[in-house]
Amino acid sequence: MGAGVINSGDGGGGRRGRRRSRRSQPMSEINVTPFVDVMLVLLIIFMVSAPLMVAGIEVDTPDTAAGALPSEQEEPLAVTLTADGRLMLMTTEVPRGELVARLRGVLAERESDRVFVRADGSLPYEQVAQVMGALTAAGITNISLVTDSGGPALDDADG
Repeated sequence: MGAGVINSGDGGGGRRGRRRSRRSQPMSEINVTPFVDVMLVLLIIFMVSAPLMVAGIEVDTPDTAAGALPSEQEEPLAVTLTADGRLMLMTTEVPRGELVARLRGVLAERESDRVFVRADGSLPYEQVAQVMGALTAAGITNISLVTDSGGPALDDADG
């Protein structure tokens, strides 16, 4: 089992000379299949390991005087008047005399100055107007009244 010689059949070295010139030319095609296989494996490895890198290190950050960055979706600030006359700032009951001071404190930490006023429909208009006056005294100009939809229309379009 030795190495064999292929006979070209022309009897001379003409073919042999051409073969050498073909072999000496650089290969013009690159097989990219192994390259793509390796890249896909690396992609999968990075996709699996990336979430681990973000949450993997515990750091105790220093305290500073700077506040937190404002979020784009802050929880809306709501002032609620209940049917029994209680005044609520979000979910905390607030005495009427402390409403302005508490609102100023809360609004100093918030980006938005929008306040939603929710009032029971059985309350006199005077109580709602007093709360709106307190909001204005606290420097709030963006006041929205919360209502339920489906109430009576004031125009005669429905009949």
